[in-house]
Amino acid sequence: MGTIVLSGTAVLVILGFENHAWWLAAVAVLCLYVRYGRAGTPSAGGTGQPATPATYQAYRERRDRQAKWERRYRRERPFEARRQEREKSR
Repeated sequence: MGTIVLSGTAVLVILGFENHAWWLAAVAVLCLYVRYGRAGTPSAGGTGQPATPATYQAYRERRDRQAKWERRYRRERPFEARRQEREKSR
């Protein structure tokens, strides 16, 4: 896919010598490719979903932090936690 994008960008740049709007189109194509085209991984500030940890230690830290927040939530909101458990078990 990268080859198609680069060759398309080159064509737009060549067309841009006569009409500068084509250069803007080339920049837009490159921006869209960098943001969305690389194997489906969003750039920084993407969808808000946490990225997959690179190491096992990072995974453990994230898992432990999540467990800590879940315990705190159950402790501070016991009725809501029980209701969620009942709904989950159905």
